[in-house]
Amino acid sequence: LGTSSSFAVGMLEAFYALKGQYVDKRRLADDAIYLERTLCKEAGGIQDQIAASFGGLNRINFSIDGYTVQPVIISPARKKALNDRLMLFFTGFSRFSSDIQKVTEQSMKDKTAQLLEMKSLVDSAEQVLTDASADLDEFGRLLDYTWHLKRGISSGISTGSIDAQYDAAIQAGALGGKLLGAGGGGFLLFYVPTERQDAVRKALAGQLHVPFKFENDGTKVIFYNPEDYRETR
Repeated sequence: LGTSSSFAVGMLEAFYALKGQYVDKRRLADDAIYLERTLCKEAGGIQDQIAASFGGLNRINFSIDGYTVQPVIISPARKKALNDRLMLFFTGFSRFSSDIQKVTEQSMKDKTAQLLEMKSLVDSAEQVLTDASADLDEFGRLLDYTWHLKRGISSGISTGSIDAQYDAAIQAGALGGKLLGAGGGGFLLFYVPTERQDAVRKALAGQLHVPFKFENDGTKVIFYNPEDYRETR
């Protein structure tokens, strides 16, 4: 779920607010990336910091020159339909994503074909979301296909227990899903037609179901009273 990156972004914005400074979303993302990847020397990507800072549904394009963030424009009704069909479950396993990422990075060196195929599926997923005439259920099937590609990259991405949970959800009616984050634990996200959601809940009765709604704004200061802050020396 990008918890550490979300915390880093929120913490930095709070610190800037205490200093009476406003910084834009890109600056917050860049500062959080520097904090985690350079200062803390944690292995991993940079998409979580960007997502937490910018908010909303975005396509993030990476290149040797950096990154760009392009909003995925879909109607409120279609966004709600997507949100209504996504179900989030805690696997019951926690892990340090940086530890998993170190193992995965070694495995990725000879997985170029899988990585390129996963990259190509971004276009397919975006087309499904933005084309109002497209079958939204195809997004779930793309999730399933992408998950099988991802778990083949490294043995550390999934476990027998996580595979069993995934298979149980699919058999109960989920069209697809994926383990969020680096792997090894955390949360499973499934795309489930509304009429099959009760069955999926029963199939994963031992796991915590976490309802959620899309966040459009990214990190923000909810309350700030400068009179409450006294600089200490």
